Amino acid sequence: MAELSFTGVPSLPQFPDLEIKDVQKERDPHVYLSKEEVKEKIQSYNSSVTDKLKMTLNANGIYTGFIKVQMELCRPITVQSSQSQGSCAPSNQETAFYLPDGCVNTLHISSTNTVREVIEALLKKFFVADNPAKFALYKRCHKEDQVYTCKLSDREHPLYLRLVAGPKTEMLSFVLREHETGEVMWEAFSIPELQNFLRILDKEENDQLQILKNRYAAYRGKLEEALRGVLKPG
Repeated sequence: MAELSFTGVPSLPQFPDLEIKDVQKERDPHVYLSKEEVKEKIQSYNSSVTDKLKMTLNANGIYTGFIKVQMELCRPITVQSSQSQGSCAPSNQETAFYLPDGCVNTLHISSTNTVREVIEALLKKFFVADNPAKFALYKRCHKEDQVYTCKLSDREHPLYLRLVAGPKTEMLSFVLREHETGEVMWEAFSIPELQNFLRILDKEENDQLQILKNRYAAYRGKLEEALRGVLKPG
C-alpha cells in the first residue's frame, strides 16, 4: 500500500436542500483514459485548483493528488488511548466516542490506492481500533437537480474518480459511513467495544433522566407557588 498523508480541512461546502437518494447498485460505466488523456486531464484539473491541491504525474504513469473525505458516522468509534498508540503490545485502553459532525480530512494519495486502502488510512489517522470492514466509502454527486450517494466497491480508485469528475465537490465528493446493513451486527463488535457502547448509553440515559427531573421539579415549584396563592387568606 502506498503511503497516504493527511491534511486537516475545516469543512466541505454545504449542499443545497435537494432530494438525496442512496443508490447502492447504480454504477457509472467505467471509462479508462489513455496516458495522453490522463496528462490532459491533469493539466486541466491543475488549472482550476490551488498549488497545494494539484495533481502530479510521474514518469511511470502513476499520478498523485488530494481527495477530501467527510466523516458521517452514526455510531461511536473505538479509539486507542494515547498510551497504547505506537505500541506493538495489545492494550485494553480504548475509548468509544461519537465523531463530531462535519469532520473532514484531506488525504494525499496515488492513482493506485484503492477504496479499501483509503478507509484503512482514515481509520489509522484517527487511531480507530474498529475493524475497517465495518465501514464503506461513498461518492456523492449531483444529477438532474438531485443529490445521489453511491457506495464504492473496495477495488475502485478514488483519485481516478476525482480526476474524471474534476475538482468541484458539487460534482463529486467522498463520504465515509458505516455499512448499511439494515440492522446493527453486534456480533462483529469486540467485548470492550460493546462495554464502551453500554457506558455511553448509560451516560445518555442519566443525562436525559436528569433533564426530566429538573423539568418536573420546576413545574412542581410553579404549581406549589400557585396553590399557595389560592389558599392565602383574603
